Amino acid sequence: MLALPDDGSAKNLRSAEARLDEATGLAEAIGIDVVDRRAFRLRGARPATLFGKGQAEAIAEMVGENDAGLLIVDAALSPVQQKSLEDITKTKVIDRTGLILEIFGERAATAEGRLQVELAHLDYQAGRLVRSWTHLERQRGGFGFLGGPGETQIEADRRLIRDRMAKIRRELEQVKRTRGLHRDRRQRAPWPVIALVGYTNAGKSTLFNRMTRATVMAENLLFATLDPTLREIRLPGFDKAILSDTVGFISDLPTQLVAAFRATLEEVTAADVIVHVRDIANPDTSAQKKQVLEVLADLGVLPETQAGEGEPSIPIVEVWNKADLLSAERIAELAEEAERRADERIVTLSALTGEGCDGLLALLSDLLTSDARPHVFVIPAAAGQQIAWLHANGEVTGDEDAGEGEGGPLRRVTVRLTPKELGRFSRLS
Repeated sequence: MLALPDDGSAKNLRSAEARLDEATGLAEAIGIDVVDRRAFRLRGARPATLFGKGQAEAIAEMVGENDAGLLIVDAALSPVQQKSLEDITKTKVIDRTGLILEIFGERAATAEGRLQVELAHLDYQAGRLVRSWTHLERQRGGFGFLGGPGETQIEADRRLIRDRMAKIRRELEQVKRTRGLHRDRRQRAPWPVIALVGYTNAGKSTLFNRMTRATVMAENLLFATLDPTLREIRLPGFDKAILSDTVGFISDLPTQLVAAFRATLEEVTAADVIVHVRDIANPDTSAQKKQVLEVLADLGVLPETQAGEGEPSIPIVEVWNKADLLSAERIAELAEEAERRADERIVTLSALTGEGCDGLLALLSDLLTSDARPHVFVIPAAAGQQIAWLHANGEVTGDEDAGEGEGGPLRRVTVRLTPKELGRFSRLS
């Protein structure tokens, strides 16, 4: 069963119904059957229960009527509030943070992902140990009857959690260094990196699979994929580019997870281009965009104070996905809007059907070659590998006979290359 506190604040742009839909989706993502759900307007958060007395009693009545075994409160609960609600409703209670942690714990596939989730879990549990130990008995120190009172059980558990968290942080620091080395190696390599970002369930993994012909899990679920995935793709004018799929963003992401997954999200900051995938068919697409831009601002990609209104440090392409769910009239309206905002680099497409994906590839190619300059090379006609490389990786505007040289006939090739591609060709030749 799901309860949503709604304080009615203007800072939350989404409707209560949309937030209920999202929370329901989170619960269903790990197989929870939601039998009832309701939004409650809060005049003020109560320290003991969060909800008012009458609201708490109404929630308990709902739990009893549905014989619910779990109550999910789509807000952050303090340990005291969680315990009080369990006493009132006589059922297990978890908050939004606990629910998202459960999803991440179930979906994390790599060693790094599991470490990040465990660290977030331990951080979350550390403040809730008081609920696990009601006896608070002391462990006796020393030997026999001479040993004095030792530390309480709760202190021992907190120490064990602190030790485990310190060990995980050391392991994650090593993972971060390794990831940094891989990132540096990719930056030294000539291939551009494109990062997909977006609100969870916006269709990033579907688009990733469409562009790379990969088989990354892509379902109509919140947080269908967690671990970052990198694959090579072909772009016009490039023999190879690297596409990165990242974890989806969500509003009110638990602070424990923001910290734990920061190293993963930092992959975005190393990209040459960011592709922001939006579910344009979702009524809350504008609010979701705002959440994504706030995360990008937190990562330093956007000016923090302007949350997307300033010039980004990395070029951003906005993809309006799930066009297959829209009417022809709505698609025409979006096309007109995209044309009016041509300087914002907007592409409307359907990752599911593939319609419009070629336009995205062409836009990415143009963007990545925007700093290309014409260069003229006189190459022996027998150097077929170099001539073929220029045709495959640059925009060849001229290829003509250049007479005879000491080693035989020569070709004069005029080609547009980016500084990175020019460096690659220099190493090749």
